[in-house]
Amino acid sequence: MRQHTPPGQIAPHIPADVFQRAQATGQPVVFVVNDRPAAGVEWRRLLLPFAIAGATVAGGWGLVAALCVLLDTAAHTAAHTATVIAGAAGPIGVGGITLRLARTKH
Repeated sequence: MRQHTPPGQIAPHIPADVFQRAQATGQPVVFVVNDRPAAGVEWRRLLLPFAIAGATVAGGWGLVAALCVLLDTAAHTAAHTATVIAGAAGPIGVGGITLRLARTKH
């Protein structure tokens, strides 16, 4: 009897006698070949983390800009309020020293 060796590499879980029986009876034999992954970087896999990081950075800069505008508005409002209060109160005197908080316009 002539020994038949299967072509190429066969997975270790396929016994040789099963292959030889399939060869003798003419049954089809299915070979499963593990394919190598494609060379290079898979861009779809990297797209989501970069999109999340970009959105986080953009949101952080948006928060910084909003905080700067809020603080600027609060500083202008506080300065304006202090000027109005000082102008309405007039001069303040303690122990003979008079302090004028705001200049009069005339």
